[in-house]
Amino acid sequence: MKSNKIQPKFNNQYNPRIGLIALATDFMIEKDFIEIIKDKDIDFFVNRIECYNPLTKENLIKMSDNVTEVTKNILPDESIDCVVYGCTSGTIAAGYETIEKKVKAAKPDAKLTTPSSAAIKALNKLNVKNLAIFTPYSKKLNDEVIDYFSKEGFNITSNAYFDIAADYDIGKVDKDFLYETLSNMKVDNADALFVSCTALPVLNIIDKLEKKLNIPVLSSNQALIWDSLETIGKNNDVLGFGKLFNVN
Repeated sequence: MKSNKIQPKFNNQYNPRIGLIALATDFMIEKDFIEIIKDKDIDFFVNRIECYNPLTKENLIKMSDNVTEVTKNILPDESIDCVVYGCTSGTIAAGYETIEKKVKAAKPDAKLTTPSSAAIKALNKLNVKNLAIFTPYSKKLNDEVIDYFSKEGFNITSNAYFDIAADYDIGKVDKDFLYETLSNMKVDNADALFVSCTALPVLNIIDKLEKKLNIPVLSSNQALIWDSLETIGKNNDVLGFGKLFNVN
């Protein structure tokens, strides 16, 4: 038998690439991304990062120590157009510049988006000044989120939180209960409601919440996906996930 050696032909073009760093305990973020990008010409890759519970500023900063290694292992030695760090409170705790430095140590040409930075961009896009905030976190972490948005220039008009200590429990929150909880928030003086945390099942109730509350509703994952699509030039024809996707 004679074996024939055949020279392969490789593609020299590829779809825009998104690399998601998801918390090891996050039930929702991959589902939410796929829900929106499934029909788009986008290549989507995921790696998970160890999450330390309970959720505290110290543990969130500790988690960020592994960002470079986790980023490196998303298609090693291949380029990624947009790296997504999928933790709202984690970015607030460690700082955007710290996360960016660690991402670029592995993927120097990649753009970075995070839930907190994406939320700021989205809120400014919607001209929001007065903001209601909901978080699932402990009181201390909840207050750190409020401080972050206050320092970014937003007037916090109301706040509610669940006081959940562990990330894996956040992903188990009942979606219908969450809708009822958010529907009853006091938002009379707010221009928008921001719902923090990538693990909460918020994305598919945003449209219904906006109709109920009569203000824009933003979530960590919604803002994150919106900013990712903006970064790679694919933010078009996204319907059913809130007013944010319809702002020019």
